[in-house]
Amino acid sequence: MLNPEHANHNAAIADGATWVPLVHARSLPGGMVEPVVYETLKTELIEMIHAQGPFDGFFLDIHGAMTVVGRQDAEADLTRAVRAALDEESAKAGAPRTLISATMDLHGNVSADLVDNCDLITCYRMAPHEDEQETKTRAMANLITRLVEGTGAPAKAFVRIPVLLPGEKTSTRLEPAKGIYEAILPIEASEGIVDASIWVGYAWADEPRCYATVVVTGDDAELASAKATELATSYWDARADFEFVAPAADLGTCLEAALAPDAKRPYVLSDSGDNPTAGGSGDVTWTLTQLITDPRFKEGGPRTVVASVFDKDAVAACFAAGLGAAIEVPAGALVDHVHSGPAMLSGTVLQLTDGDVTSGRVAVVKMGSIEAIITERRKPYHQISDFVAAGLTVTDADIVVVKIGYLEPELFNLAEDWMLMLTPGGVDQDLIRLGHRNIERPMFPFDTDMETPDLTATIFPAIPSGA
Repeated sequence: MLNPEHANHNAAIADGATWVPLVHARSLPGGMVEPVVYETLKTELIEMIHAQGPFDGFFLDIHGAMTVVGRQDAEADLTRAVRAALDEESAKAGAPRTLISATMDLHGNVSADLVDNCDLITCYRMAPHEDEQETKTRAMANLITRLVEGTGAPAKAFVRIPVLLPGEKTSTRLEPAKGIYEAILPIEASEGIVDASIWVGYAWADEPRCYATVVVTGDDAELASAKATELATSYWDARADFEFVAPAADLGTCLEAALAPDAKRPYVLSDSGDNPTAGGSGDVTWTLTQLITDPRFKEGGPRTVVASVFDKDAVAACFAAGLGAAIEVPAGALVDHVHSGPAMLSGTVLQLTDGDVTSGRVAVVKMGSIEAIITERRKPYHQISDFVAAGLTVTDADIVVVKIGYLEPELFNLAEDWMLMLTPGGVDQDLIRLGHRNIERPMFPFDTDMETPDLTATIFPAIPSGA
């Protein structure tokens, strides 16, 4: 759903403003955010609004799946605080109300409270997120267009869909998500509509706001409402049709496929239960331990690159031993020691590198035909350059094991074939097994016999310019 023509047009609009940078804070996804970290960043942002404001418009770039210890709906809390600070600065200066345009990941969670405190809100339309930058530019362009035209904040039609699915079942590479998201484009092009968005939601948090969502914004509130219900209904009707983005099975079944004589190489296996970019700890050793003890991966077996576990002390031990040295060292399970203990790496130090800014130093230990990557810090391996930074080539590997869900574009292009392994970890694909307690019920797939929900849109009225 990338549209270069629209992207260029929106980029030109976005360039027609003076942008004032305030706060940019990001982290590799992981566990819950400590309250002191969240409050510190929020305070810094609010202070900068007061120091730099007032503003005509405000671009709020958030993911949507942040969970703060002891707090529900952190994004709505942040947006309320931003809204209050912007209103205060506008009032002091006698300036018009500041418009807020928010952009999000489609795996974010959207509550009515969040929608209420934004004037424009949109999200990615592709998973994997190949349209990330296009989405941000669209959100900026929509904001500037409303300001230039003086049309104020459009109406917003919000629908909560009681469905919660993992991203690996809702990739826009295949149906039904592909068709559902493609239906957004003609809606967005309709007279009286500004934007239409569908959020899958974030399945591995446990808050009342975890569900799929549709928001359609526009000056024609009646049309926005109808189109929001139309999109929500299509999503609800397809709820049981969503399938994993690739053949998915347990580790044993996936290994049988990858080790088959006629298997295409490189064969990529996605260790989905410990995907760090979905919130996994990145140091679950369950899969690595199974491979180490499997006699099929002895010396002379298929060259198998396993990425990765992090353990600063294990990396230090490898560096102390030196390149080519024999090593026996435990690694991993420092954060997540529920699903497995440390893996005992007994082999040869194959590579020692400085890695990159995310991984820190990297060591590769060769055990039989396995090349296990150990990093100082949590590190997703999604690009060929990630492996190069570890001193490895993977284009000639037989099997590549990565902690991810659906494959990012470079890995997808690398894989001659691939499977999604249903492995244990913090982002287990088996949502029922995780035991959610705080989501609103009934909800699919937790309640498969639930009645058809009311998908009538909630309308947040337009706010005219100057109101």
